This record gives sequence, C-alpha cells and structure tokens, in this order.
Amino acid sequence: MSHQTASSTDRIASILDRALEDEPAVTEAERRDLRRAIDENLYAGADRAEVYEGILQALTARIERKPEYKRVAARVFRQRYYHEVIGKDLTGDDLDRAYRETFVANIERGVAADLLDDRLLDHFDLDALADYLVPERDDHFEYLAMETLYQRYFLRTNDGEHLELPQAFWMRVAMGLAVEEDDPDARAKEFYDVLSKLEFTPSTPTLFHSGTAHPQLSSCYLTTVPDDLEGIFEAYKHHAQLSKWSGGLGNDWTPLRAEGALIESTGVESTGVVPFLRISNDVTAAINRSGKRRGAACAYLAIWHLDFPAFLDLKRNTGDERRRTPDMNTAAWIPDLFMERVQSSGDWTLFSPDEVGDLHESTGEEFAETYREYERAAENGEIENFETVEAEELWRQLLTRLFETGHPWVTFKDPCNIGSPQDHEGTVRSSNLCTEITLNTSQDEHAVCNLGSVNFATHVRDSDSAERSSAETERASAPAKLDRDYLEETVETAMRMLDNVVDLCFYPTEEAEDSNMRHRPVGLGTMGFHEALMEIGVPMASEEAVEKANRWQEFVAYHAIRTSSKLAGKRGAYPSFEGSKWDRGILPQDTVDLLEDERGREIPTERTETLDWDAVRESIAEHGMRNSNTMAIAPTATVSTINGTTASIEPMYSNLYVKSNMSGDFTIVNDHLVADLRERDLWDDELLDRIKYHDGSIQDIETIPANLRELYRSAFEIDPRHQLRLTAHRQTWIDQSVSHNVFFPSTDGTLLDDIYTTAWELGLKTTYYLRTLGASQIEKSTLDLSEYGKTQHRENGDPADGGADDHAADSNGSSELASVEDPTCDACQ
Repeated sequence: MSHQTASSTDRIASILDRALEDEPAVTEAERRDLRRAIDENLYAGADRAEVYEGILQALTARIERKPEYKRVAARVFRQRYYHEVIGKDLTGDDLDRAYRETFVANIERGVAADLLDDRLLDHFDLDALADYLVPERDDHFEYLAMETLYQRYFLRTNDGEHLELPQAFWMRVAMGLAVEEDDPDARAKEFYDVLSKLEFTPSTPTLFHSGTAHPQLSSCYLTTVPDDLEGIFEAYKHHAQLSKWSGGLGNDWTPLRAEGALIESTGVESTGVVPFLRISNDVTAAINRSGKRRGAACAYLAIWHLDFPAFLDLKRNTGDERRRTPDMNTAAWIPDLFMERVQSSGDWTLFSPDEVGDLHESTGEEFAETYREYERAAENGEIENFETVEAEELWRQLLTRLFETGHPWVTFKDPCNIGSPQDHEGTVRSSNLCTEITLNTSQDEHAVCNLGSVNFATHVRDSDSAERSSAETERASAPAKLDRDYLEETVETAMRMLDNVVDLCFYPTEEAEDSNMRHRPVGLGTMGFHEALMEIGVPMASEEAVEKANRWQEFVAYHAIRTSSKLAGKRGAYPSFEGSKWDRGILPQDTVDLLEDERGREIPTERTETLDWDAVRESIAEHGMRNSNTMAIAPTATVSTINGTTASIEPMYSNLYVKSNMSGDFTIVNDHLVADLRERDLWDDELLDRIKYHDGSIQDIETIPANLRELYRSAFEIDPRHQLRLTAHRQTWIDQSVSHNVFFPSTDGTLLDDIYTTAWELGLKTTYYLRTLGASQIEKSTLDLSEYGKTQHRENGDPADGGADDHAADSNGSSELASVEDPTCDACQ
C-alpha cells in the first residue's frame, strides 16, 4: 500500500515524467517499478526536498544495472536546482526565459554583494550574453558532475544561497577570462562555447574564482625554503597565504642543513629538516582552501641530503608523531648519478647542504663531477657531516616506504632540468604538489603555474569504415577518430584563456606575482585519453595506444607552442625569453636527445616529427614565445568528473566501482562496455553480478568476447611498464611533466624496482602516487563461489587516503561494490 498522499504521488510522477522524457532505454515496466519503489519509501506528507531526495536515491541505486539512470538522475537534480535558483517550477519557454533573466539578475546581485568583479557589469552586454546561453548543454552533465558542481563550484552568497545555473557558471568563468580582451563580448562567447561543450576545462581555482572579486586563478605554487630561521618562518607565512586561495604547494626543503650541522650564530647543532616539516604539515592541515577543500602540500628533499633516511619515515604511522607528517605529501628529488650508482652497486654519500651548497644548483655531468669532488673531500676529512651508504640499500628503503605508505613519490632531477626551457634562469629545484610542474624557484620567486585540460573524448568523431584500425574492425559499434581540425581550434582558444589567467590572477604573494609576470608559464594538459581510446576501439595495453599517445600529444604540442608564439607576435614575448631554450631554437622534443647525450645511453622512445615543426621554429625565431612553459598534464581528478570522462592520461580505474569524494559516494559504470555488451545481447543481471564479484574486472568472464576483454582492461590490468611507455612517448613533446600514477598489481619488490627503474630509463621526469591492490580474499555471500571463484579486493593505492571500503556483504546479504577515494590531486585540477 502506498504511503503517499495523492499530491505527493502526482509530484513524483511529474518529476519522473519530465526526467524520463526522450529516454527510450527505460521501459514502461521499469518506470512503473521505479515509481512504486519511490512511493513505498516515502512517508505521507513528504515535502518537496524529501520527494526529490527519495527519487534521486531510487535512481542512483539503479545506475549499476542501467547507466542511463545517471542521466535521468542528473535531470531530476537539475529540476530541483532550477527551482532553488529561479524560485519557480518552470518548463519549456518559461524556463528558458527565466534561465536567461536569472543569469543577468544574479550577475548584478553578485557585483552588488562584492562577490563578483564590477567589470562584469561595465565591460559586457549582459542581455546579449544571456541570449547566447544554450541551456540544453546542461544535458552534458551526468549526476556526479551536477552534485560536484552544486557542492563546490556554483557561486553562492555568504549565506549559502546559490546564484548560478549551470550555463551561467560557464559564462561567468568565460567572462572573467575575457574581461581584459579588446572585444570582451566576442571572446566571452568564444570561451563559453569551449567550456560549455566540455572541450577544455580550466583548473579548479580558475573555476572557483574567475570573474570574482578575488580572482586567484592559479593551481600550483612552488617555493624554495632558505636555510635560516627567519626565512623558514617567512616560508610558513607564504605557505598559509598561498593555501588560503586554493593553491596546491610544492616546497623545496633541500637547502636546510641536516641534523647535527653546526649553527654558527648560536654555536649549537641544528635539529635538521624533519622538525620543520612537522610544522609545515600542521600549517597545511590548518588551511581550508577557499573554504572548499583542505590544504595540500608536498615537501621535496634531495636524495643526497643527510636527513633523507629520516625523511623516508615521515609518512609512517608508527614512531614519534613529532617526526611524522600525516597531512602532507613527500617526494624524493633524485639525480641521475644516484640511479647509476644503484645500477653499478656503488656507494652513495649523504651530505649536509651547508657544506656542499652548490650541489643543489648543479645538474647533469656538472652535478656528477661536483658530487665526486665532495666525496673526495669527505674522504680527506675536509667535510664534517656526511655518511656513506650503499646506493642499492637506500633505493630499496625508498621503495619499501613507497609501498608501505605511498611516499615519497619518485621524481628525477636531471630530466626535469635538461628538459626545462628556462635553464638560463637557474635550476629546477623541485616539482609541485601533483608532480607535473617543473619551474624555477628561489627565495625571491615563487613559481606559479596556470592549468587547464583539453578533453580528448569530446573531440572524437565518427569516421568512414575505410579509416578503421585493425582493432576497430573487430567492434560492433561505429568507427571513430580524433577530429584534428576541431582539436586545433580548441587548443588555440585554450592557450589564449590560459595566457589571460596570468594577467588576471590575484597573487597571494609578491614573489608569486613577480615570478609569473616575468615568465608567464602555463600548463595545457589533457584528459579523457582512455575514453577516447575506447571510443575508437584501441586497447590501452596495445602498441597502437603508444602510437596514439605519441602522435596526439605531438599534435597538441604543435598547436600549443605555435599559439604561444602567435600570441607573442601580438602581445609580446615573456620578459625572460632571451637566452631560453626557445630563444636558442631548442624545442621539447630536442631535449630528449640532450638527455640521451648527457647520460650516454639510449632513451627508448620514438620521436620523429610528423608535423611541420620548421614553421613553428620560424615563428619562435620571429616572434618569441608568450609563455616560458606551455604544457603540463595534471591529474584532473575533479574536472574530469565534471566532464564525465576518464582522468588525465590514466586508464579507467575499473569498469564498475564506487567513487568517494568530497561530494559523496557515487556508482561509476563503464557506459562503453555496457553498450557493447547490449549490442551482443549479453548484458543482464547475472553478468552484472559476475562483474561486481570481480570488482569491475571482466578478464575472467569468458562469455564476454576476447576483443572486448582486451579493450576494457582497467588500471591494474595493464602492465605498469607499458603505462610508463605511454607517458614517455607523450612526454617527448611536453616542456614540463606528466602527473603519472603507477598502478601496481603485485607485492613483488623486484617488480616494483623494475617499474621505477624503467621510469628512469625511459627518461620520465616525475611519477606520482603508487596505487596498489589489497592482498585479502573477500567472500561475497550473495554469489556462488564455486561458479565464480575468488578475486582480489581493489584498494586505493594511497594509504594516506584510507584505502577502500571493505568489500564484504552487508547485513542484508547484498554484495557491495569496491570503493575508491579520490587522492589529493584535485588540488591541481
């Protein structure tokens, strides 16, 4: 018997009918079942909010069986949100008119409340921009995207009242980035189209703050901490200021003298780096960035630092808590010489920086020679604080801690510096929070990078059957390819938007502003790589995927660099251009050869130019470059969620799992797999249960055709060394780095060593999280073990995030999906 009043039942029917319109995949029987379930779970007299919540719960519970429900849930969510912002429940032309009127009214209200830049009123024709909105593009957002935008991105008053409908959000961001253009209305429309069609998305700080009264638009800050007490505490102040406005931090701590080194001014011994890192940890934990996400920082330390063994223990959950940093990430800064010593089973000497001050500033062979001189000096008794260890043993300790705690991340100093266009400005001393930024820092300059990502998946278009690859011909779905003309236009617009960020940004410190205005670095990245591969039918574990990674990134690089040079012709080259690698005619792909020459060993990547790079070189020679750096591939944890695509260059985590982030828990299902299984009449409840049992893997389900099993391999089912090869080939064309998560499906230390040694041998600049599989075998009480066998439980590989939920049956005997939390990488994207 129904618990609902007639009016509540009518309201449910009205909401569902509108949300299910033009959704033929949901049958009439399913609609009746849905209405019945909602009706039974709501009490009589439930108010509007409770009715909507009940409907959304019923819909999201069915997503795993029918992915269309996430679109239906998104429509229901939008109905509720439209009513919240507009104040009325409207449809059709009335909704369209109110949508546009609300945009104008709330821009005016935001300016009046000092939330928005008053230039949004002075520089734009709001009525014309309102007419330009395309409310139908709201349909691009799936339920998880809408929930994320609602919780964290849509502008609201200080009292929490939301002011932005989805297309108004995109237009506000576009206006904020176009406000200083010669024709702000035209550029705002251009930027809006790129944003609202999910072709390119700036990083989270830009989405938060574009067009606001305090437009802190930059994602990442890099700082160097000096070796004096006043400078250290000034660094904490800057740390807090940068975190306050949503910045993610990468801090270079190598200059600090080691524990036991003499402090001449007081005549006492230094306590070393670790106690100061604990304070940095607490500063990080204390800051809630923009009120929307917790503070995040990564401390970098060179592997030759005498405190490095203690640094390795910072993330352990045992020992003296005063020497632990539970809220801060750590990364090792490793020169080539160390890796060579590991491979030759040589010794390694640890020093205190106050006695070897120029080591941190030198790179390559210069570093190696200087280091050997200091080793000879230590042997001769000319250096007081040092320790000699076996390089292999220190490397083994590093990898052990990495496997146990997820830290320190492994980053390579020499590839970062040899690949840096700004080598004439000094040394790259660290990377950033997410390991994709490689910029110069000093006590006087806080490096800043402005990020955004092109979505490969939205640039895939249908093609003729004659253009199918060998993998594509095996698929039942329509063939497709990357539309390069379309992508070219997006990259050009994206680079203009990123360059504008440099001038529009509110800088929390003078050192950040000075640095960014001198060098103007930006980081154009990519996302949706794996989804694009799935759409064109190319397995990520294939050699064809390596070719795609290589050539697609070459194409992005070509147009990113060319656009920066064209902008220099119109706006002027960045002030520190003279003497840079760009100025010397050296492009990113040329630096791989430089690294090869420096090491005296092959970098096994294919880097033949397939585009007219001579034209780019001629443009740079004539106009210079607008930006010291143009590309960096960030993790895109949150913006890829908004786009409804796979993160960054990563493989999909699983075909079916529960994703946990700041907005809640959400079922994620691979729509492409479901569509292909439906075409073969294979998708049913029994197959779903089999996939659930295998934690989203289909590799052991023989009823699924072999070509689909290969196409839909997930993160832990693709050799991590193959994934490194994908990144090594794309990195050829990138002037900064790639945030590369290592998915490690083993507990074998020898294999772990091989993976990170391979990363170095391939010339990678940096790596990011190590993500692992749990070792426990979990029984599913609702599934027949004799039929399905046993499987491993998937965990989030960063123990600091708490891992995944237990994959056991609940009290009702129903099997739960594996759950994975987002790591802190949304600090960058």
